[in-house]
Amino acid sequence: MNLQTEFEFELPIGFVDGNGVTHKRGRMRLATAYDEIAPLGDARVQKNEAYLPILLLARVITQLGDLSSLSPTIVENLYIADLTYLQALYRQINEDGKTIMTVKCSHCDQQHEIDLMSLGGEAATP
Repeated sequence: MNLQTEFEFELPIGFVDGNGVTHKRGRMRLATAYDEIAPLGDARVQKNEAYLPILLLARVITQLGDLSSLSPTIVENLYIADLTYLQALYRQINEDGKTIMTVKCSHCDQQHEIDLMSLGGEAATP
C-alpha cells in the first residue's frame, strides 16, 4: 500500500487573481508536525488565533491553478466557501489520512459517507 501524501482538489468558487484569472484546481500535501508548530510563533497568530488556519493552508497547499507560489495573502482573499472547503479537506486528510467523512443528513437524520474529492477534485497519488 502506497502512502498518499498529496491530494488534488477543486475549489467550489476559486481564487481570482489581479488579472481576473480564476484558479480552482490545486494540490494539498499532508501536514508535518512543524507545519502545525511554526505558525504559532507568528505575530499574526499571537494577536489573533483565527489567523492560524490561513498560515497552515499557505504552508500545505503546494499548487493553486497557475500560481507559482501560495502566500498567506492569497489564502486571506479566498471566498469563505473555498476556505471552508480547504479547512475540511485539511482536517480530513491530516486526521484520518483519507478524504472520506461521515455526515448526518438534515432531512432523513441518517449518517452518510461522502468523499471530499467528489465535491471538487480527485485524489492524486504522488
